[in-house]
Amino acid sequence: MVPSGQVVEKPVTLEAGPGCELKSQWFLVSFLCFYGFVAQIRPGESFITPYLLSPDKNFTQKQITNEITPVLSYSRMAVLVPIFLLTDYVRYKPVLVLQALSYVAVWLLLLLGTTVLHMQLLEFFYGITMAARIAYSSYIFSLVPPVHYQRMAGYSRAAVLLGVFSSSVLGQLLVTVGGVSFPRLNHLSLGCLVFSLVLALLLRRPRRSLFFHRPEPGGCAASPSEVDRMHPGPRPPARGELVRLRAAWRGCVLVRMLRELGTGLQAPQLRLWSVWWVFNSTGYYLVVYYEHILWAAVHSAPDSTAVYNGGVDAAATLLSALSAFAAGFVEIRWALWAKLVIGVVTAAQAGLVFLLSRTSSIWLCYAAVVLFRGSYQFLVPIATFQIASSLSKELCALVFGVNTLLATILNAIITLIVSDKRGLGLSVHSQFLVYFVYFLVLSVAYLGAALGSLWHFQRGRHQSLPLSQELGSPLEEKAAQALSIQDGDLHSLQPEAPPLIPEGRMRPLGPASREQSQQPRAKAGPT
Repeated sequence: MVPSGQVVEKPVTLEAGPGCELKSQWFLVSFLCFYGFVAQIRPGESFITPYLLSPDKNFTQKQITNEITPVLSYSRMAVLVPIFLLTDYVRYKPVLVLQALSYVAVWLLLLLGTTVLHMQLLEFFYGITMAARIAYSSYIFSLVPPVHYQRMAGYSRAAVLLGVFSSSVLGQLLVTVGGVSFPRLNHLSLGCLVFSLVLALLLRRPRRSLFFHRPEPGGCAASPSEVDRMHPGPRPPARGELVRLRAAWRGCVLVRMLRELGTGLQAPQLRLWSVWWVFNSTGYYLVVYYEHILWAAVHSAPDSTAVYNGGVDAAATLLSALSAFAAGFVEIRWALWAKLVIGVVTAAQAGLVFLLSRTSSIWLCYAAVVLFRGSYQFLVPIATFQIASSLSKELCALVFGVNTLLATILNAIITLIVSDKRGLGLSVHSQFLVYFVYFLVLSVAYLGAALGSLWHFQRGRHQSLPLSQELGSPLEEKAAQALSIQDGDLHSLQPEAPPLIPEGRMRPLGPASREQSQQPRAKAGPT
C-alpha cells in the first residue's frame, strides 16, 4: 500500500542511446576489417610451388600437377554446401575460427609434411578455407542496419584487397631484397596466421543471421510469440509443437523462395549472367590453380631471389581492384550489349590462355596472368549487380550459392578428366591448351548469341525491355536499389546483394587469385 499523496518513483532504466550503439557498430566493423586484413598476410603463399620443388621438399612437378593440386577442387566441392549452411546456423564466428584453424593446419603440413599424402591433406584443409570465405563476407552485414550494407561491403572488400596486396609485396621484398629463404618465409606466414586465429577468437558472435536467426521473421507462419497469442490458454504450446511450427515456417519460406527463383529465371539478364558466373568462373579457377606450376615449368630459377611470384600477385591484385572499380562507371545498355561485352572479354581471355600454353618467356607469362585476372574481375561486379538487381537478399544468397556450387562441380569434373592422374593426367602446358579451347568455345557461343540479339534488334523484333533491365551501369543500379533497401519482406523481392562472394587467395600450391573470387556484395558473399 502506498499512502495517498505520495508519488511512486519507478526505477530508471538506462539504455544505450543511438550514439553509443553507432560507436559500438563502428568498433565491431573496424575490428572485423582489421581481422580481414591480417588474415590475408601470408607472405609465403606466392612461393609455395617453388618451395615444394626446392631441395627442402623435393617434390616433382608431375606429383604437384597430377596428384596434389587436384585434391583442392574435390575438397572445395565436398565442403561447400555444408559450410554454407553451417555458416548461417552457427552465426558466422565459429566458421571464421574453423577457417583460421584450417589455415594453421595448412602451414603446419607445409612445413612438416614430407609425403604426397601430407600435401593432399594440406589441399583438403585449403579447400575448407576457400569455402569458409562466405563467413567473413556475410558476418559484416549482421553488425549494421541495411542502410549501411553497401558501404560496409566496400570496407570489408577493401580490407581484404589491401591485405592481399600487402602480403604479396612483403613476400617479394623479403625474398628479393632480404634474401629470406622459403622455409623462413613460411614460418613467418604461420606466425601471422596464429595471430589471425587469436583475432578470430575475439570476434563477437552476432545474434542474427540471414536464414536461421532472422531478427523479424516473416513468411507463412508467425513467430513463436505470435503463435502464443493466437493460442491463448492456461499453458503454452508443447515444445514439440513449437519446433514443428518453426520447421513449417522455414519450409514455407523455402518454397516461396524457390517459386520466386523460378519466376526470376525467366528474366534473360539473370539467366545470362548466371551462365557467365558458372562457366567463366570455372575456367578462371582452372587457370589460377595451375598458374604457378606453369611459371615453374617455364622458368626454373635455381636462385630464389629471381622468383617474382609475389610481385606478379601484387600487380594482379592491384589491376583487379582498379578494373572492378572502373566497371561501375561503364554506362551502356547492358540488356542489349551484355552478350557482346562478355564475348569480347572471353575471347581476350582465350587469347591470353593460348599465349600461356605456348610461350617460353616468363615475363610474357607474368603479363598474361595479370591481364587475365584483371579482365575477369572487370565483369564480376557487373554480374553481381545484374543478378541482384531484381532479387531479395535471401534469394540472392540462393542464386549465388547455386551458381557457385555448379561452378565448383564443373571445376572438379574437368580437373578429374584433364589434370588428375586417374584421368588424362596431362602436363601443365597441355592443360592450358585444353583451357584455351574451353574459353574459345565459350567466346564463340557468347558472340554468336550477341550477333543474334543484335540482328533481332535491328529487324525490330526486339521487345521493349523493362527499366530494371536497361540500367546503364552498376552505379545506376545501386541508386535504383537504394530506394527500396529498407524493406525486408521476401514477397517484395527487393534488390540485395549476395553473401557469397569469394574473395581472397585460392590455393596453397600456387597463389590462386586471392582478389576474387568471391565478388563484393552490393548490398547485404568461392578462390
